[in-house]
Amino acid sequence: MSRFDSLFPAVAIVALALTALSAPIVSQQPGANEIAGAPAVLRAALQSNTRAVRRDVPMTRSIQRAFQANTRNYTGKPGPNYWQLQTDFTIEARLDRATHSIFGKEKIVIHNNSPDALNRIVLRLDHNMFRERIQRGSSVPAELTDGMVITRLAIDGTAIDLTPRARGRGRGNRGGGGGASVSGLTQTVATIRLATPIPARSKAELEIDWHTKLPGGNAGRGHRMTQRWDDTLFQPTQWFPRLAKYDDLNGWDTNPYLGPAEFYNNFGRFDVRFDVPAGWLVSATGVLQNPAEVLTKAAQERLSHVLESDDEIDIVTADEVGPGNSTAAGDRLVWHYVADMVNDFAWATAEKFVWKATRATIPGKGPVPIHMFYLPERASRFARAGKITRHALEFYSKLWVPYPFPQLTLQDGPSAGMEYPMVINSNQGAADHEAAHQWWPMMVGTNETMYGWMDEGFNTYMNILSGADSRGRKPGLDGRGASYGQRAGNESEPPMMWTANYAGNQYGFQTYMKAPLMLSMLGGIYGDKNVQNAMREYARAWAFKHPSPWDFAFFMSNELNAELGWFWYYWLWTTDSVDGSIKSVEGKGSDTVVTVHQAGQMPSPVVLRVEFADGDADIALMNNAKQDGDNAIIVTWPVDVWFGGNRDFQARLQVGNRAIRKITLDPGGRFPDASKSDNVWPRN
Repeated sequence: MSRFDSLFPAVAIVALALTALSAPIVSQQPGANEIAGAPAVLRAALQSNTRAVRRDVPMTRSIQRAFQANTRNYTGKPGPNYWQLQTDFTIEARLDRATHSIFGKEKIVIHNNSPDALNRIVLRLDHNMFRERIQRGSSVPAELTDGMVITRLAIDGTAIDLTPRARGRGRGNRGGGGGASVSGLTQTVATIRLATPIPARSKAELEIDWHTKLPGGNAGRGHRMTQRWDDTLFQPTQWFPRLAKYDDLNGWDTNPYLGPAEFYNNFGRFDVRFDVPAGWLVSATGVLQNPAEVLTKAAQERLSHVLESDDEIDIVTADEVGPGNSTAAGDRLVWHYVADMVNDFAWATAEKFVWKATRATIPGKGPVPIHMFYLPERASRFARAGKITRHALEFYSKLWVPYPFPQLTLQDGPSAGMEYPMVINSNQGAADHEAAHQWWPMMVGTNETMYGWMDEGFNTYMNILSGADSRGRKPGLDGRGASYGQRAGNESEPPMMWTANYAGNQYGFQTYMKAPLMLSMLGGIYGDKNVQNAMREYARAWAFKHPSPWDFAFFMSNELNAELGWFWYYWLWTTDSVDGSIKSVEGKGSDTVVTVHQAGQMPSPVVLRVEFADGDADIALMNNAKQDGDNAIIVTWPVDVWFGGNRDFQARLQVGNRAIRKITLDPGGRFPDASKSDNVWPRN
């Protein structure tokens, strides 16, 4: 008997059994409510009036490991064993105007505060994105360069062999000789394999010599992150080799830098010196340490009065150009800046910068300076920048926690919307948004590469609040949650927990726009002020630390004293919506029964606004109701009415004898809904 013959009896039995089970069902004619042509099992699934409601927060292996190590836990606060690396930079950088290049020497003191011995070091070399044939997203630079060129590496004083031994596409240089080795120097992520691991709770010193050319191109646009205008203005960002983030969740962050998504960096101290032509002003992260060496006497005098009033003060005017006028005299000058507890460092320089300054008054802290560096011909773009930035710093200091840094600087240039610690590459157009970034992620150091919504999304929410406050209006949060229902379920939309680095053409919505809609719904359930107060405490708990989405979810759940697993699951891990409607309204005795239907997978509280006709009869106020004007009430049933899996809920109104004129489901428009037209009774 052949192999196929031996299998026939079993196959035949299974086939006959399946035939016997399916034949009677398939032969049935579809009824009025059935889907003609669909197999019976599929019809039953599609026509089911029940659903499975997931109520937990998915736990990945990385967060489970963190819980086991007690670095994080269900409180949403840093666990008792929480740790993070610290990286302290000392950098000497020289700008070569003729070649559009920066030549740098740096030392990185790596404080290995982890419990792990580090047998490798991972470097971020973002400027390698400007090389040919490099992996990148949609942000293709206008000018290709040699990228970040490393000429020397040493660990604890011992040089690493950079002799090309295994050069090839995507491999870079590899040292050898039995000592430390390095690979990936032509990529945005490089790896140094150490001959001797860095022990836990110890430190090591990495030395790097390097140079990089700032890309230019049409209208000066090299890339939105780092750019120049010919040889007259340089706006370097991500301009130096950085140590990659090493954390308790995933170890080394080896995600490549692709362009659209942003960063995840260690906190530390920066001590930076810039060697630039005399006459060129330098703005940067941190505080200028040597004003007497680089500024004129007049500029120093003007600078000393910045904190005295809200007036804008001219530090260097458009008429003051060149050595001895805009700066101290000489051929070249070295500007020295220091910044503590920051996760990045940016700067800008130009020979014709105008420098203005004003102040913001921070609650509980006092005045801090706001500096503005821009080209004279672009003064109109900065006419309102000081006022906008002052309002932003003062408003967000009240909304969250006081502004944590000693100054803030706006830098003019091709990039008109990018943020770094104490620095925003922006004019007045994006000043509010970029100022908000000083809280997320410059203070609360989220992983922007993976979870950009914890940075840009929170910022967009902040901008809604700030914009309303600056106009003396209530923030327009109503309707925002509902708007998501109109696009939910789009196959091209990645969930918020999908790595932002790979969100493609949906990056903008996933990263910037969806979180405000989510927070609008949360505010619709628990109150906007309560949500904002909870986020304030979250900011305090995670200041200068690195929270994950799980930390945020658990913290907010605990702070709001609510079981919110269902909320986080559907907003963060799916693209589902509520899709609610009023199915029917019936009188049953003295009561009115409103049947609410939810066609989507996401549950939500049932919120009905009941509007009454004019009359003398009293309106009975149910325990779950509140008055909304003279002739209306808001009645709410909690989200758990859906946890049994039904798609229909009968909301019983016991409101007295006053005639009901109108009933509206989700009157504030806080819950994702595909259509508003079926949320109102009677139908138009």
